[in-house]
Amino acid sequence: MMYRLLADATAGVHFLFVAYLVVGGFLACRWRWTIWTHVPAVVWGFSTVLFGFVCPLTELENWSRRRAGEAGLPPSGFIDHYLTGVLYPRSALELVRVLVVIVVVASWVLYLRLYRHRSTQTVG
Repeated sequence: MMYRLLADATAGVHFLFVAYLVVGGFLACRWRWTIWTHVPAVVWGFSTVLFGFVCPLTELENWSRRRAGEAGLPPSGFIDHYLTGVLYPRSALELVRVLVVIVVVASWVLYLRLYRHRSTQTVG
């Protein structure tokens, strides 16, 4: 029972991490200090896609599910299991990846513009 709860909680945290990766830059526009947590989240998230790094949350969920007597995630990982083919069609995977990059870059551009605007207001 406890392993199943741990696996489900890990999946929930993983969903939150992915959501934060996508929209965290916009949160930083409101709470500036959060950019320092968003940048490493983006670097890590993109590294798992670009270089195939294994996410420790995926490993923890797999370990917990196996201890609970369940099957772990497929080798393709968390996003492929829970998001691809569920929230968007498999054929749109590359488009979704490009859109995520665009959203993250747009949020950082907005953040930098707001930060510069605030800096010029305090100087002048």
